[in-house]
Amino acid sequence: MGRKSTKENKNEYQLAREAADLTRAEASARMEYISESRIEKIESEKSEPHPDEILAMADAYRRPDLCNYYCSTKCPLGQEYIPHVEVKDLSQITLEMLATLNKLNSEKDRLIEITADGVISEDELEDFNRIKNQLAQISLTADSLQLWIDMSFINT
Repeated sequence: MGRKSTKENKNEYQLAREAADLTRAEASARMEYISESRIEKIESEKSEPHPDEILAMADAYRRPDLCNYYCSTKCPLGQEYIPHVEVKDLSQITLEMLATLNKLNSEKDRLIEITADGVISEDELEDFNRIKNQLAQISLTADSLQLWIDMSFINT
């Protein structure tokens, strides 16, 4: 049996492995092609993981949120285009979704006015950006719900 880590500043990958109650050797055996020493290098941040390694860890540790973590915080393209999705309770996700939908519902007439002519004028830009941000919040909440679903069914 492997030793327990006493390192204070553990990264997401080490925390995920430990939450799965796996030693590096056990994790390596589950992932087949990722060696124990490679896992140590990733966890000690001596090496950055490759996308295929993230997929393997997410599967072995039953943590699909590792994929979003990697894409939104480590990958240069993802940092630009992928929002970080937090793991939340279903009730919190639902309430956030309903609150955002209610806000957007009150803005729908304004959105129709702004977009009806196919042009967003200078005086419409502030309202349009506010509505665009609300749409982005709905998208983020939907991603959070999808992550909750993925984690719920993978851990059953």
